[in-house]
Amino acid sequence: MQYKIPVQIENEDPIFLWLSLKQLFIIMIWFWIAYSIFQWLTPNVGPEIAAVPAIFIALITLVIALFKHSEMTFIPYILNLVRQVINSEPKKWQKWVDSYQPIDIWFVSMASEIKDKRVETSEKVEKINTLQEKLKNI
Repeated sequence: MQYKIPVQIENEDPIFLWLSLKQLFIIMIWFWIAYSIFQWLTPNVGPEIAAVPAIFIALITLVIALFKHSEMTFIPYILNLVRQVINSEPKKWQKWVDSYQPIDIWFVSMASEIKDKRVETSEKVEKINTLQEKLKNI
């Protein structure tokens, strides 16, 4: 039996209007936070001034929830932008040098921690001999 596999499995389906479930959750939670801030500030400063931070939070929430650039949502886009800024220097090829930088693979090690990992040939021969003996015993 053959099954049809969807091509765009990572795309989110719209649930309400054009919004996905994740977008709805982001909007509902942050609008609730904005409304709570509005309610908390209203007795002290009045509704006109209390509306300013609430509207600011609501607008930022809409930007984050509705943002889409090249099929990327807000968080992956910002993370890729930061990675591009970190790795923005031009790369030059040098003979006998590894083709990657430690930051490219998100692993940075201190120069003092890097050790020479050479294995003696006598150790290799001993390991091979023990493996051959174990194989003979099987």
